[in-house]
Amino acid sequence: MTTYRPRYRPNRRSLLQGAGIAAVGLTMLPRFSLADEEKKLNFYNWDTYIGETTLADFEAATGIQTKMDLFADNDELFAKLKGGNPGYDVIVPTNDNLERMIKANMVMPLDHAKIPNMANIDEPFRDSAFDPGRKYSIPYMWGTLGIGYRKSKIDGVVDSWKLLLDSDQLAGKISLLGDAQNVLGPTLKYLGYSYNSTNMDELKKAEELLIQQKKNVKVFADDNGQDLLASGEVDACMEWNGDIIQVMKEDDDLAYVVPTEGSLLWQDTMAIPVGAPHPMNAHLFLDFILGPEAGKIIADTIQYATANAAAKKLMDKDYLENPAIFPPPEIIAKCEPALYLGEEATKVRDEIWTRIQAA
Repeated sequence: MTTYRPRYRPNRRSLLQGAGIAAVGLTMLPRFSLADEEKKLNFYNWDTYIGETTLADFEAATGIQTKMDLFADNDELFAKLKGGNPGYDVIVPTNDNLERMIKANMVMPLDHAKIPNMANIDEPFRDSAFDPGRKYSIPYMWGTLGIGYRKSKIDGVVDSWKLLLDSDQLAGKISLLGDAQNVLGPTLKYLGYSYNSTNMDELKKAEELLIQQKKNVKVFADDNGQDLLASGEVDACMEWNGDIIQVMKEDDDLAYVVPTEGSLLWQDTMAIPVGAPHPMNAHLFLDFILGPEAGKIIADTIQYATANAAAKKLMDKDYLENPAIFPPPEIIAKCEPALYLGEEATKVRDEIWTRIQAA
């Protein structure tokens, strides 16, 4: 089991047309020296998780035709490549799944000399515990897991996981996520432990609290907590920041907060899988993604936090000063990335989840 997270779904569905969209918006398209590879790139990505004109702009800059296939979650991505690469050049794994793929020898080391725009990576993302030295990946987007809520239905300040995990204030009007990792993690943080704890006593306390709270939970929602919130079926939900940002734009009564106890700080990456048929083109694509204009278009479209410092300089205040996208530093300091804990630890959490669901 790896982290599952639904992606922001903008209204501009035309971005799925990919390279069929006319290239606009890039004031200075980079020019590259192409190796003797056919001018093709096979890109495996999350749904609606690229700039509206990014693929067309890349083709205009390089002459490389890009085909994008979509996966639903990290488990699907892993399973697709586990038996051998069926032909993909660039993939978009979340940090813990990237770590899992590195350990399984499923991604290839990057040639940093072929990605000069790595100089545009924001300082906090130039290194990582899951990929030391960025040997295998570039950072793409990052974000948080928190509480989406309807302001008019709640008295006082919303700043703690207690509202969802240890209170009957909104009995029958809350939703939690639908998987073990991302419900146990916040519960562990609320109890003062690590999101990635493998301590059996700590995990047992989290299990007991969730079983106790289950009577107040309307639903464990895999991919629609934000929709339940928007429709009024729930008044608060555990959800991804981008999903709540989407419905906040349509309803001023909705808000998002990362609890003061801390939460998950997720990061999506781009990597080149072993067996990529066009590795040079893949490096060109990663370099293009890290360009300032390309990064700006992506951030404008999908409204998640970019790790591209050069792109951030081009963004407006509405984006840069939105706490749902960029939480305060003191909150970020309390958040953790999900780590790949190994098959045995995953099995333990799955067994706990089974007991919670059966309670």
